[in-house]
Amino acid sequence: MNEITDMTDLLKSRNSWVFDLDGTLTLPMHDFAFIRRELAIPDGSDILEHLATLLPEEAALRHLRLSDIERELAVCAVAAPGASGLLALLDSTGARLGILTRNSRDIALLTLDAIGVRHYFDDNHVIGREEVSPKPDPAGILHLLSQWQTESDDVVMVGDYLFDLQAGRAAGAITIHVARPDCLRWPDVSDIIVDTLGELTEMLNTGHDSSHTTVS
Repeated sequence: MNEITDMTDLLKSRNSWVFDLDGTLTLPMHDFAFIRRELAIPDGSDILEHLATLLPEEAALRHLRLSDIERELAVCAVAAPGASGLLALLDSTGARLGILTRNSRDIALLTLDAIGVRHYFDDNHVIGREEVSPKPDPAGILHLLSQWQTESDDVVMVGDYLFDLQAGRAAGAITIHVARPDCLRWPDVSDIIVDTLGELTEMLNTGHDSSHTTVS
């Protein structure tokens, strides 16, 4: 077997799939520069880390504004190409499906409703920033593994950003990087890189990936 076929077989053997939300199951929708301006956060700073440094009263006010912005975005979310098909395929095989997001759980559920895939996820398997330390901490993946009573050698983490991949790698998951419009890639923490989720469906359906899929 070649390396690609080996990885496809390994993916098929794993029954626990964790997805990032914005930019992974949805088209990218967050304008982080705008959010930083709205919340008076320095350019380039991690939003959640910065809010955690503020006095409680000030942090609470800015979290409220953040939630308002995220809610406005959530109801307008659009599914990423191939998202519904991949989730339908995984669901048909009996795979466990979870969400790990730096949004709140409530916002995540609104987003899943907006893109028409909420029925694939148990609400308790949608993990937001209130439930665990946010990515790149692997706590959310480990929390899901505990709920599912399974081990890290059964899990796949799918995301479009460095924090998703770092969390997956730290948890022992296979990491799949979904390509971004800005073309940023992190091959050192990506086991597989795909242009769309449809390529993953093709891998799982046929045992062969598309010409654009790379394995690190």
